Amino acid sequence: MVAVVYSGSNNAGWRLADKTRTVASFNTAAINPYFSDEKYIVQLFNKNINLIHHAEEIKRIYFYGAGSSTPELQRIVHAAFSTFFKFAKVHIGHDIEGAAIACCRNMPGIISICGSGSNAAWYDGKRVISNNYGLGYVLADEGSGNWLGRQLIKGFMNETLPANIKKKFVQRYDADRKTLLEKVYRQKQPALFLSSFSDFYLENKQDAYIQNVITTGFKKLMDTYIVPLQKKHPDTPVHFAGSVASNFQEYLHEAAKQSGVVVNDIIKEPINHLLTYYTSKN
Repeated sequence: MVAVVYSGSNNAGWRLADKTRTVASFNTAAINPYFSDEKYIVQLFNKNINLIHHAEEIKRIYFYGAGSSTPELQRIVHAAFSTFFKFAKVHIGHDIEGAAIACCRNMPGIISICGSGSNAAWYDGKRVISNNYGLGYVLADEGSGNWLGRQLIKGFMNETLPANIKKKFVQRYDADRKTLLEKVYRQKQPALFLSSFSDFYLENKQDAYIQNVITTGFKKLMDTYIVPLQKKHPDTPVHFAGSVASNFQEYLHEAAKQSGVVVNDIIKEPINHLLTYYTSKN
């Protein structure tokens, strides 16, 4: 049996498969070694009935997750998986690597993740070539869910939101300055809080102001990540993965057009493509 796992910042998607038959499909809390140690991850596994039931049957595990970007961080995740799944060979990779395999399989391409966070890389068909783009929600993540959340909160704080959007925002969240600042600066994972406002954008995406913010974020993503990669690797397909890219793809295409970028595939959840890829190999 094969287990394929793809973890973003909000949750981890799991697929368990026996040859080409999917045995189980479910989500758990996110697995990110920046925030979760080995003990926490093992405890997470021990709370899931699917994992408890199939632990000894699983022989190969392919995990790709946000935060698993260095050998040191990958070792934390690998140790947890190896402790719980005693009979499995375990591969741990970064989420951008998983997105690249899902979109490009064994072909070269430029891959960008745009979900809770954002990132991009060149994939040569076998491996992702490292770069300096993955700087996280404080320094980067242009166009992502948490970037959109920051714009909305700043607009509310600075009283620059249009009256109709401000009214909807207050009605939706019963928000006030003190509460918002505490959630941004005092809770453990503010990026998750910031990215939660993607739902507000989705509910109001026909509004001109909201459209402009989304397109502006995507334009920053294109000009910061994609255009420089295209200059280094011209005539290379450009692919996107993630909920924000998928939910707002009409504005993604518009921003790409403005930057001279042609978008190929946009996939919301890489895990299903990863499952197909790995079940065909095992």
